[in-house]
Amino acid sequence: MVKIYLFMVFMLVIAKPVFMLCNHANQTFTGSDMLAVIGHGLSLDLSTALYLILFPFLVAFLSVWTWHWNPLRQILKIYYAVAAFVLSLAFVADTSLYKFWGFKLDASVIPYLSTPKEAFASVSVWYILLRILIIAVLTVIIYFILVWLTPQQKEHRRSIGFVSYSRRTTSSSRFSISPIKKIGQRLVATVVFLLMIPLIVIGLRGGLNVSTSNVGQVYFSQNQFLNHSAVNPFFSFVSSFGKTVTVKESKSQYNYFSEKDLKKQLAGLFDTRSVNPQMLLNTQRPNIVLIILEGCGSIFTEANNNGHVTPNLTKLMNEGVYFTSCIANSWRTDRGMVSILSGYPAFPDKSVMKMAQKCETLPSIARTLKDNGYTTEFMYGGDADFTNTRGYLTSTGYERIISEDDFTKEERGDSKWGVNDWVVLNKLHDNIVNNKPATGKPWFTTLLTLSSHEPWTVPMKKKFDDEILNAFYFTDICLGNFIKNLKKSSVWENTLVVIVPDHSIQYQDIDQTKKMRNRIPMIWTGGAVKKPARVGMACNQTDLAATLFGQMGIKHDEFTFSRDILSTNYKRQFAMNNWPEGFATYDASGFNVYDLKSNKVVVGTAGNAIETGKAVLQASEEDLCNR
Repeated sequence: MVKIYLFMVFMLVIAKPVFMLCNHANQTFTGSDMLAVIGHGLSLDLSTALYLILFPFLVAFLSVWTWHWNPLRQILKIYYAVAAFVLSLAFVADTSLYKFWGFKLDASVIPYLSTPKEAFASVSVWYILLRILIIAVLTVIIYFILVWLTPQQKEHRRSIGFVSYSRRTTSSSRFSISPIKKIGQRLVATVVFLLMIPLIVIGLRGGLNVSTSNVGQVYFSQNQFLNHSAVNPFFSFVSSFGKTVTVKESKSQYNYFSEKDLKKQLAGLFDTRSVNPQMLLNTQRPNIVLIILEGCGSIFTEANNNGHVTPNLTKLMNEGVYFTSCIANSWRTDRGMVSILSGYPAFPDKSVMKMAQKCETLPSIARTLKDNGYTTEFMYGGDADFTNTRGYLTSTGYERIISEDDFTKEERGDSKWGVNDWVVLNKLHDNIVNNKPATGKPWFTTLLTLSSHEPWTVPMKKKFDDEILNAFYFTDICLGNFIKNLKKSSVWENTLVVIVPDHSIQYQDIDQTKKMRNRIPMIWTGGAVKKPARVGMACNQTDLAATLFGQMGIKHDEFTFSRDILSTNYKRQFAMNNWPEGFATYDASGFNVYDLKSNKVVVGTAGNAIETGKAVLQASEEDLCNR
């Protein structure tokens, strides 16, 4: 029993340096850092290993009063096979996903597996096959070691059950222990097991403190990579499962403030009125094209001298209205789209888009425009059923959805994610110029790009050696061509083109602790724009709805988390971003990052901005629970 436990601990410990070595790109650490990771992560490993031996412990307990050990041993073999596979899968998935997501394995991965084609589209077949092979080999190795560590025959042991001496007896002395003595041994073994139970419970909960074992207990460094390396992926996944998959219907899990204090924290933050806003448009009823750029953060448009990666976006920033301090609400497309299209906050541990019943209750730009006489349409070169996108769009007012199935086989090509941006933007242009004027109605069309996404394969000669930069350059060229052609048409004069990314990405060393990580460019251009301008107020994607409707003179009271940042009553500038492990705030005090696992400020100070971020989390989740 002890050997099984020690082996479990050994596996969990050895996984840490392997994780660090496999994710060493753009990360700096030393040998002493590796030892510190192991040391600080050990408490969670010891607790997790106890969870893993609970079933063997129960079987061993039963074996004390069972004459036949082999049937129980066969049951244990089944458990070992399952445990070996689960552990191998957790180790490999955690190590592989980290470079894409930037945080430890948790239940956020589960909803994306419902559409495996898209979930695995970011990597090659060989990448997947290699990891399947590694999982298989690890599973076999772990399984056979566990079996080898388990006693063979109860009758060949001097003491009782799974907890037995290792010295074998001869066949002639096998039954030399008298029945009375055997019963005595069984009673002693039973008492030992019973005494072990409270010790195991204490170990499972992580000690006698008020707080129980949690991911945050292993955090020890200002370097988040070291903290992440110390986290046990199996524990991280299991502990986040219930929080991610379900939504508490009764109350928010973020209970930071009383109702009175919550109102005080949020006072003046979410004012749904538009009061004498600065007018940027020359018409209140423009046709509207909303282009959501996949992953195109300010990292690629202006930071680190990367403006040359997106020359067309740079040009549009100067020609139109450029919102210089826009912050993405979250880190994935399904969350960012809801923030953009519904003016609704993102959540660290759940995707509202996947909650069909909740989607029906959300406000939306499309539905509001539809109620004001607009036709509505959504275009995407990929699978519109990914992460319940079609269900969300349909329930929020989009009348027509164009996806990869509406393109020819030649147009689809061999891209894993779907039809490339060149083809889709050209189709959008033709649709606008040739079809929209005939309707006689104003129209609202949304397009989501996809070429600037892993695996970063685009149909063009390489401009940059870096495949990521090359993919964003390709999308920028496609967008520039679309705008150039649209300018030549009569449609341009009465059209507003809004360009905003769904989220940014982790690039090189720009992770969630860096201010630039979640900054995104929001640009308004088109003939409906009066003149070039720069808007410097801090804002989120969620503020697009109220700001747009403020320009159009349309009431937007139902968008309770969206603010008209061009309104004279927008006084309290505040923006935030969140992801499964924490949130970042942007306001007059600067940039702050709060870690939800360790409940600590990791960047900045524990001031009003952090308290406001907590209040937003609490208020938005309470709102979601009540929908």
